Amino acid sequence: MNPVFEKLMKCYKCVREKTDFVPDVAIVLGSGLGEYAKQIDVVFELPYSEVEEFPVSTVPGHAGKFIFGYVEGVPVVCMKGRVHYYEGYPITDVVLPARLMKLIGAKILFLTNAAGGVNTSFHAGDLMLIRDHIACFAPNPLIGPNIDELGVRFPDMSRVYDRELQEIIRDTAKEQRVYLQEGVYAQLTGPSFESPADIRMMRVLGADAVGMSTVVEAIAANHMGMRICGVSCISNLAAGMTENPLTHEEVQEAADMAAPNFTSLVTESVKKMGQLVK
Repeated sequence: MNPVFEKLMKCYKCVREKTDFVPDVAIVLGSGLGEYAKQIDVVFELPYSEVEEFPVSTVPGHAGKFIFGYVEGVPVVCMKGRVHYYEGYPITDVVLPARLMKLIGAKILFLTNAAGGVNTSFHAGDLMLIRDHIACFAPNPLIGPNIDELGVRFPDMSRVYDRELQEIIRDTAKEQRVYLQEGVYAQLTGPSFESPADIRMMRVLGADAVGMSTVVEAIAANHMGMRICGVSCISNLAAGMTENPLTHEEVQEAADMAAPNFTSLVTESVKKMGQLVK
């Protein structure tokens, strides 16, 4: 058996020994956004450390556990903290959680992150709907022998971010009076923040926001046939756009500022998305 698939199945078996909960929607909470988990009517919590061979998050602001429960009646599994490539894990471990959530039943993957604003019209605290991504700078998680049990060798990437889910988020933002930017997200490896020259390059390439996650998860989930959507919390303007040095504390502060809008947007969007999978 492919060792990557074998590890995934070990994790699946371990989770299923602990809970038989079947989610419809999977939510990944990015840096500083973990407080959203308080909105969930919790049925069961599972620390990553209790899942056999599962990668454990080491970043401040990432609690490192799965939360199973309900958001407005919709069964969800929520990752309170994700795993990043810069923590030293192989890229297949970084996307293992997304694959695992699909195996336990999730049909929709709602990705969130904290991101640096590259678009000059963005401000710290803005929320950005991810329309597309740039995947040139982090290793593709599908490199190596294809795992036929998960998906095809050459998956199409022309519509990674589901258009119907995007429309739900747009409509919800209008209803909740949440100002919503839109754009392209680019993943770099981190953990260092980008240089001013990096950011000028990203702007030329067409990126509106940049971060250290999300894209590889979207690739793996798309490979498995999940419906995907994503929202970035613009935590700061990227390097060279202001005179201020960048810090992780700034990321968390901006997430706190955006929390009320983020909470209402995600909650009401998930409520509507739950109707799509019934």
